[in-house]
Amino acid sequence: MAISITIEINRDFTVPASFDRVFDLLSDVPASGSHFPKVEHLVDLGDNTYRWEMEKIGVDKHALQSVYACHYVSNKDTGSIVWKPVKGEGNGLVSGNWKITSVKEGTHIVFTTEAKMTLPLPSLLKLAISPIVKHEFNSLVDTYTKNLKAEFSR
Repeated sequence: MAISITIEINRDFTVPASFDRVFDLLSDVPASGSHFPKVEHLVDLGDNTYRWEMEKIGVDKHALQSVYACHYVSNKDTGSIVWKPVKGEGNGLVSGNWKITSVKEGTHIVFTTEAKMTLPLPSLLKLAISPIVKHEFNSLVDTYTKNLKAEFSR
């Protein structure tokens, strides 16, 4: 048995860095991913496609691991970086985008993502586990944006 959990996250913030610096870092998946917490492996699958293997959460046979792959397309002219899921890679489908705009204070960044995770758990646990998984994913994204803000403030 397995349960599916959908998580949607939206963040926006402004950093005191130039558009070019922000775009160059965020469009470089390994460089950007180095700021994301609890990544065990980021595997380059070629053609700007990467598999994210997150650290396991839990203990022994009760440990869960999120694994998913995304294909990334960047467009500097429009200030967008879009990622789409690669089916058949791992237990999640993750899509989303960055929207990057130059503003007087530096650069405004909008982050949007949706993750559909399938976890090998009995359906009875969905009500108990779903809020925990959503909280953990939100916490990871909050740490990621905090790390990016610190990087762009240097």
